[in-house]
Amino acid sequence: MNLLVTGGAGFIGSNFIRQRLLEKGSPLTKLVNLDALTYAGNPANLADLASDPRYVFAHGDIGDTALVTRLLAEHQIDAVANFAAESHVDRSIDSPEPFFQTNVVGTLRLLNCVKQHWSKLPEPKKSAFRFLHVSTDEVYGTLSATDAPWNEECPYEPNSPYAASKAASDHVVRSFQHTYHLPTVTTNCSNNYGPYHFPEKLIPLMILNALEGKSLPVYGDGQQIRDWLYVEDHASAIWLALTKGRIGETYNVGGLNERPNLEIVNRICAILDKKSPRSDGQGYASQITYVADRPGHDRRYAIDSAKIRRELGWSPQEHFDTGIEKTVDWYLKNRNWTADITAKKYARERLGTAK
Repeated sequence: MNLLVTGGAGFIGSNFIRQRLLEKGSPLTKLVNLDALTYAGNPANLADLASDPRYVFAHGDIGDTALVTRLLAEHQIDAVANFAAESHVDRSIDSPEPFFQTNVVGTLRLLNCVKQHWSKLPEPKKSAFRFLHVSTDEVYGTLSATDAPWNEECPYEPNSPYAASKAASDHVVRSFQHTYHLPTVTTNCSNNYGPYHFPEKLIPLMILNALEGKSLPVYGDGQQIRDWLYVEDHASAIWLALTKGRIGETYNVGGLNERPNLEIVNRICAILDKKSPRSDGQGYASQITYVADRPGHDRRYAIDSAKIRRELGWSPQEHFDTGIEKTVDWYLKNRNWTADITAKKYARERLGTAK
């Protein structure tokens, strides 16, 4: 298989690429990673794989139709895994337009290029071709404490500009399958965590703020519930959906780990107390501060992943207790990775030059 991965320098995409290239007996002949390297894209995530002869990096945007068309033809692409997206809710609230430009317009342009490429393929390549679209559980809206988890039949009710842009991209993908019969599959995942997670997200932010002696900001009462999915489990689910999923279907991928945000923060503090205790003898939990809740903050997300377990035989392998400890260990061992991001990325924002 010659595989095109979009957004492969980001958190989930880079973990997916690592898993695919390091897998014994991998069927990949070539893996092309197309990434625009916006603020959350980091080539360092895959630096140790850059010399793999199967790996090709292309710097560019999924909305660049000339570039995408060339990559599809030049590398004789057999499948596409689309991770490319703007994904941070707070940023979407501050500035919605870039989210719709990338997540909706970018996905539309990518699909147009893929459709043209696919339509010209000879059999059996045309029948074997797949387009996998990676989406989020946030398209479904919010749940109460007693609501059943979302399954694939639940209506879309996005509540943030980010969620709305992802919902729109899901509908665009669906329309290309229904109208043009492009062989697409969509996955909607719960909150991911693990190595290479950009430091603005909850878990890495709390780890790094704790170690740097900064406050640990918790929105509202901290009782917002999320279903936490270890990123390597998500990567394996995406591969199964890409290679074995039914055309036109959606698969929800959850970690079976519903926990309030405050519990997550306290767990991180407890692990750090053991592994890297503060010099003053106090616990890291003393750094927790409560801040005003963000606008329209969804109360609970939960995924029913029975369909992918039943049809594709997938299940999460990492328990949260072991996964969160692995994650803390990774950040403790990779302080240079995070320091480089802080210096190069956040510095632009502090100077008011970020775009």
